[in-house]
Amino acid sequence: MRRRQRMLLTDEGTENFWPSFTDLISTIAMILFVLVLLAYIQNLIAGKQLVAMRAELAESASRIAASRSQLEQSQLRLRALSAEIAAGQEQLAASRALIDQQQATVSESNRELSSLRSKVQGIAVLRVDVLQKVKQSIDSQLRAKSGSTGARVADNGNIMIDDSLVFETDAYTIRSGGKAFLSAMAKALTNVLADESVRQNIDVILVQGHTDERGTVEYNRELSAKRANAVLNYMFRAEPSLENSYGEYFASSAYSEFRPVEQGKTEASFQQNRRIEISVVLKDAGIRSVIDEYMKNQVPIGNQGAP
Repeated sequence: MRRRQRMLLTDEGTENFWPSFTDLISTIAMILFVLVLLAYIQNLIAGKQLVAMRAELAESASRIAASRSQLEQSQLRLRALSAEIAAGQEQLAASRALIDQQQATVSESNRELSSLRSKVQGIAVLRVDVLQKVKQSIDSQLRAKSGSTGARVADNGNIMIDDSLVFETDAYTIRSGGKAFLSAMAKALTNVLADESVRQNIDVILVQGHTDERGTVEYNRELSAKRANAVLNYMFRAEPSLENSYGEYFASSAYSEFRPVEQGKTEASFQQNRRIEISVVLKDAGIRSVIDEYMKNQVPIGNQGAP
């Protein structure tokens, strides 16, 4: 009796135990299910995030590649720009060197031109001095010996002789009254040519015959030529040393009516135009030699800058 009672108790205790165990298993299974579901959801979310991250990573990689490409292009442009800058600096240096060379050339040219100008001015001063000496010598001789008012020394050094002083009308024979004048003229010219500093600058002393416009051109040319020759021949006879020592400096010419000093049609104008004019022509060889020497030392334009 007592043993059976214990068995009943055991059976009842067992019946109470199984429902509790079943509940526990159900609870654990539910928990496991929830955990698996959560893990699945988490994995699903993580997968989507991973896809997004991969897409973002791919986009970042693409941007990095584009940036690298831009960087490479920028580097290429920088190299090209550096090469252009280097070439520009070389050209600038060459241009500066050329400018310096040209400035040196200009300075040298200015110096040479200044020297040339000084030489030419010196020759010009010498020419004025020669003409002044000629004028003074002739003027003093005319006033001292001839006392004539029919001749004058012009500003250019030419001696203007009224034809009535030495010739009759329409004639080429020297008048007696003009002989003293021409003798004084011959002496004055001898004195001028005796000065070597003057003589070396004289090219020719030209005795010119001039008439007025009346009469034919042919007649006037012949008359002016005969009068010029008559004046020159008489001075050579009056002063033999003039011809013997300095005859090579003299020449005669006939201008007929073509170089009048007065344009009027009056008798006074005609008288002014009928004249003997003695012109002292100075050499320009001095100037030519200075210029020739300067040009000889110049570099032709096409050769400037050549090595």
